[in-house]
Amino acid sequence: MSVMLTTLIELQRLKRLDRTGWTLRGLPNGTESVAAHSFGVGVTAMLLADELLCQGVAINVEKILRIALLHDWAEVRVGDMPRTAAVYFGSDVRKRAESAAFADIVNTVDETGLYRNLYDDYEQRESFEARLVKAADVLDLLVEALALERAGARGLDEFWKVAEKPEFQLDGAARRIVEELFDSLLKARSEVA
Repeated sequence: MSVMLTTLIELQRLKRLDRTGWTLRGLPNGTESVAAHSFGVGVTAMLLADELLCQGVAINVEKILRIALLHDWAEVRVGDMPRTAAVYFGSDVRKRAESAAFADIVNTVDETGLYRNLYDDYEQRESFEARLVKAADVLDLLVEALALERAGARGLDEFWKVAEKPEFQLDGAARRIVEELFDSLLKARSEVA
């Protein structure tokens, strides 16, 4: 079997890997997969990037989309560890495990180091693009939370705490656009009966 096919088969499992945050809050299995979340992050990041381009901001859209696609690949090996896992394992152990898993996953398909460099950039938030994808990651989480609450789910307040003071080290138009989206999400949530 080709090396690429082996990697594709492994990453395919992200389509069936549940996001544990929802399950821990009593929502049924299948509420959202890691792959569905990555799709949402990619769409959100693309729309943010396109809006920034329209406003004359220079941005590497390909880099943004690549980071959005691969940012959760490690979870195929370590699972979708919720924030509460950091309380028990420590955030450093969690990050090391995810980094090692990612390196193992891409080891045979990343001859140039591109995927590893993009993943490290995302984890360290070194580039503007990585910080924008992190904002898209959180925005997608809240869009999903809003959709779930509109469908009747309750007990998701802790997910919304990140919207109180979002800080992604963005400035200028990017900061304004992201803050406007957070404000819109909070307003939409306040209208949920």
